[in-house]
Amino acid sequence: QVQLVESGGGSVQAGGSLRLSCAASGYTYTRYCMGWFRQAPGKEREGISTIENNGRTRYADSVKGRFTISQDNAKNTLYLQMNSLKPEDTAMYYCAAGPSAFPGYCSGGYAFSGDGFRYWGQGTQVTVSS
Repeated sequence: QVQLVESGGGSVQAGGSLRLSCAASGYTYTRYCMGWFRQAPGKEREGISTIENNGRTRYADSVKGRFTISQDNAKNTLYLQMNSLKPEDTAMYYCAAGPSAFPGYCSGGYAFSGDGFRYWGQGTQVTVSS
């Protein structure tokens, strides 16, 4: 049973930083995708960043240069370092994981929409005040 548990959310002022963590367990895929998504009230889910087992990453234009995705394979943990936070970053942030169908899959539109991910965490709230 794959489990994803997010942590690290909270409330910060604009310009501040947070680091989200996602602890994964029960995951045995050799080729995989992991990613971060967010959803604000009344808005659709948005892909933030994905990373493939080979290290290839993709970022949404809205967070490029401010957010960094990384993974610690020894700890089975995914991270999202968020700097220069803006009020529009306020949302529930979700970690997701799933098998990668082929190299580059994680960066494609299907995966980045979230539909290509099989497993999801419960989410962690990020609130940025102006």
